[in-house]
Amino acid sequence: MTRASILLSAVMLSGCGKPPTAQPALAPGFTFASKSITLPADRTTLPVGAATALVAQNCTGCHSAEMLTTQPKLDAKTWAAEIAKMRTVYHAPIDPADDERLVAALMALPTQRSPRP
Repeated sequence: MTRASILLSAVMLSGCGKPPTAQPALAPGFTFASKSITLPADRTTLPVGAATALVAQNCTGCHSAEMLTTQPKLDAKTWAAEIAKMRTVYHAPIDPADDERLVAALMALPTQRSPRP
């Protein structure tokens, strides 16, 4: 071992065994405070059933039932593209094996808007 490597090893090991240093303090005048908010009640619910359970499992983590049921009628190709976008752009944990059933369930939801032209 060269003298330089011994010196480097000594410097690197000099911090071993020392207790960790205190965390740096926050900037003066800066404090964290817990806040709570009250979200409005969802005025709509999804219909009961196995198909809508799949929608609830995959979509309602981010989207309200009201938002889902006020979408315009979309065709299967458009819903499939929306699901793919949610998975790739927003990293939604949607199993690709569920895509066909999820598209069918979304197409079967009651809507309050007229079909897209």
